[in-house]
Amino acid sequence: MHFTSGPEIKYLLLKSFPLAEEIKHKSGFVNILGKPNMGKSTLLNALVGEKMSIITSKPQTTRHRIIGIVNSEEFQIVFSDTPGFIDEPAYRMQQMMNAFISSSFDDADIILFVTDPKEPLDDQHNLIRRIATHTSPVFSIINKVDLVREEEVEARIQELTTLLPGHTIYTVSALKGTGVETLMADIISSLPEGPAFYPKDQLTDRPERFFVSEIIRGKIMELYHEEIPYSCEINIDQFAEGESRTGPITRISATIFTLDERKKTILLGRGGSAIKNLGIEARKEIEYFLDKRVFLELTVKIKDNWRNDESALKNFGYQN
Repeated sequence: MHFTSGPEIKYLLLKSFPLAEEIKHKSGFVNILGKPNMGKSTLLNALVGEKMSIITSKPQTTRHRIIGIVNSEEFQIVFSDTPGFIDEPAYRMQQMMNAFISSSFDDADIILFVTDPKEPLDDQHNLIRRIATHTSPVFSIINKVDLVREEEVEARIQELTTLLPGHTIYTVSALKGTGVETLMADIISSLPEGPAFYPKDQLTDRPERFFVSEIIRGKIMELYHEEIPYSCEINIDQFAEGESRTGPITRISATIFTLDERKKTILLGRGGSAIKNLGIEARKEIEYFLDKRVFLELTVKIKDNWRNDESALKNFGYQN
């Protein structure tokens, strides 16, 4: 896999925790919560220093809990990016996504509640009420501060102070990295003492297949419009290492499931042009991620009402 550690994070870890015999090992689960499109995935990537989650301008892009692990000799942080909380789920898939969030409260040593300066907090009260009663440390994070005036940020700070009294509030731009080092240092300081939960060289609990399917889904988010991305789910049918005339190659076959014939036609495009372009763009990113040559084959199939099909959802990984 092509993982390049963020240099600023490495510097921070060394700066914050110099080697010393008296320092005991710390570890904990740090779960990122918030409404859709608050920048949670961007924040996870900034904290971990890797591209762990889909990042697009469209809401509801994260559908699963995605774990990224940060290690040093003195600590291990298990970050978890969760789907955006949906107040009124429209189908079974969204109910399962909310279940991921509920489980995040159960195992959290620290909660990062992410909002932004513009989204009305009235629309986030169900989640805020639960956060307000949580017993573990909660860091309230106002993201995207680079997009608004300072007065708007100050107004949001006052609102959060009223709704979540006693909580630490951070202002960051996850996209630009502003405020991320300070947040990371405070997370490290707040970790409880404990052993490592995963091997120290492990960066995530997800297999390569999962990230390949996420890359394909991310490209669908970028290249298609309206309801098409939200009607699709990806299954990796084949993931095999092989040889070609020019050297080693990874052969990947994936099926894109969608809801009906009209959406399938849009995904394919005139003469297959759209699916061909999707394959080209996805293959380039998969090759970068895996750091090897890839042959990618994409197929589109109809699976009627899959978002309410319990069996199909479990096959797609929608279970805790």
